Amino acid sequence: MFNRVKNLARYFTLNLLLSPLKFIKQQQIPLNPMTDSFKCRKNCGACCIAPSISSAMPGMPNGKPAGVACYNLDENFQCKLFGQATRPKVCSHLKPCFEMCGTNRNEAFNYLTQLEQLTSN
Repeated sequence: MFNRVKNLARYFTLNLLLSPLKFIKQQQIPLNPMTDSFKCRKNCGACCIAPSISSAMPGMPNGKPAGVACYNLDENFQCKLFGQATRPKVCSHLKPCFEMCGTNRNEAFNYLTQLEQLTSN
């Protein structure tokens, strides 16, 4: 009995730490409306600046290095390729969430910069 409780506790702890939104959705627990419909922050663009992108895209045939603003960002730090077939798949698959975006632009930059450093060769 103790081992079963211990295993359940480990399961819940890991799921809550590693993927809280996924866990909550699986359990059918209602989400905070802001979290469930998280939108890109205006005038941010951290996800289009901090990480490197290896795929070719309009204006950047060799991709882009980390820390360099994407050529396709407009003056409001919004993607000009959003919803278009020419948008890199990595960008299309990146979804805004609280863990990545934080509460402000600086938190988003810090998170994405650390993620880039952890995943680069």
